[in-house]
Amino acid sequence: MNISKKDIRALTKEQLRDFFVSQGDKAFRGNQVYEWLWQKSVHSFEAMTNISKQTRQMLEDNFVINHIQVDTMQRSSDGTIKNAVRLHDGLVVESVLIPTASRTTACVSSQVGCSLDCRFCATARLKRMRNLNPDEIYDQVVAIDNESRLYHDRPLSNIVFMGMGEPLMNYNNVIKAIDKITSPEGLGMSPKRIVVSTSGVPKMIRKMADDGVKFKLAVSLHSAIDDVRTSIMPFNETFPLADLREALEYWFSKTKNRITYEYVVWRGINDQRKDVDALVQFCKFAPSKVNLIEYNPIDDGEFQQARSEAIEMYQNILEVNHITVTIRRSRGKDIDAACGQLANKS
Repeated sequence: MNISKKDIRALTKEQLRDFFVSQGDKAFRGNQVYEWLWQKSVHSFEAMTNISKQTRQMLEDNFVINHIQVDTMQRSSDGTIKNAVRLHDGLVVESVLIPTASRTTACVSSQVGCSLDCRFCATARLKRMRNLNPDEIYDQVVAIDNESRLYHDRPLSNIVFMGMGEPLMNYNNVIKAIDKITSPEGLGMSPKRIVVSTSGVPKMIRKMADDGVKFKLAVSLHSAIDDVRTSIMPFNETFPLADLREALEYWFSKTKNRITYEYVVWRGINDQRKDVDALVQFCKFAPSKVNLIEYNPIDDGEFQQARSEAIEMYQNILEVNHITVTIRRSRGKDIDAACGQLANKS
């Protein structure tokens, strides 16, 4: 009879130490195994070479390591890499390595599919199957760090939670993954190099502020007019802009961290002067930065990139109002790796 084994990475270090004591071994053995699992990211007990063969077999008898596998890796003409990542249960998510002259950034997924319904995003058309576990998020980062070292001769420098899924709808697992990523016992990355991007879940933004998180926050806004935003992001009816702004004011009062807004301008949707004025008013309560993002089509033509004149209007009015603005060009479009394009088509 097959008895399902527990994933060993679901255990804390203390639980691992207790397990070894219960087996009549020394507690420090748990520290050794923990280091192999997280700092060295091994995928088999056999690889834990400073542990006796007998102990490795005992671990094999009791546990599994449910690691991810990169099923396919695609490389764009601009150097971007997209991974189709197969999880232990056969489901697939995607993650992306984005290189620039000064950094390499991992764009990682937090859910299989997405909980929300943004009409311009390919991922939103996928049914949300489940949340990713902390180790599955962590493994995406490890895989991209390895690719960064292999193809760009430097370690990964930044992480953005802008892949598949809404991170704040998988809050506990995202936080646990970030704790491992930033811990000296994990990857040791600075939380200041991590951005969690949300479509705007007010209750969870407040919780992040109360929890004293150290990473940065980005909000996929796309309109500061309620009926416009609801037409393209229907969940805005449940989480309207007034509630979002109140939560962001609370976030700023607690953290004093600048807020980044991700913003796509579409032709005939949010490309008028009134749209820019509403955005300026929305941003004014706290230091903020607006990333104007190039739109990446998802086949049906309903949404079209705004004319360059509209982008220039946004840029000029934001700058006049002393709001930092950048125009972000898409990367990896030729392999469907750009913003909003992740849909497991590879």
